[in-house]
Amino acid sequence: QVQLVESGGGVVQGGGSVRLSCAASGSTFSRYDIGWFRQAPGKEREFVASIRRSGGLSYYSDSVKGRFTISRDNAKNVAGLQMNSLKPEDTAVYYCAATEIYYSSSSIYDPRRYDYWGQGTQVTVSS
Repeated sequence: QVQLVESGGGVVQGGGSVRLSCAASGSTFSRYDIGWFRQAPGKEREFVASIRRSGGLSYYSDSVKGRFTISRDNAKNVAGLQMNSLKPEDTAVYYCAATEIYYSSSSIYDPRRYDYWGQGTQVTVSS
């Protein structure tokens, strides 16, 4: 299996930017689709963005489209999430996840499809 470790979280002012990173080890990174999910207090874990194993296709939730950008570098075994124009409602624990199974675009939003998860990193957006 693959191990995932997120980094880059912290406290940021509203309207600011932060970049999260997901470092993978233990397996061939290009064999996995990568997703970013987030979970706010009292809320269910929700889809943020995903990227196909080749990096050729990406998907975003409506709430982050145009503000967030997902990326990956298979040579470096790293996936990223660039978050711009942050809002207080973006406050959550952000998780990186991976799946080796190639799901349809309708299923790629479902956290149950992802087999491997990082520990999460807290992002807090003030004011």
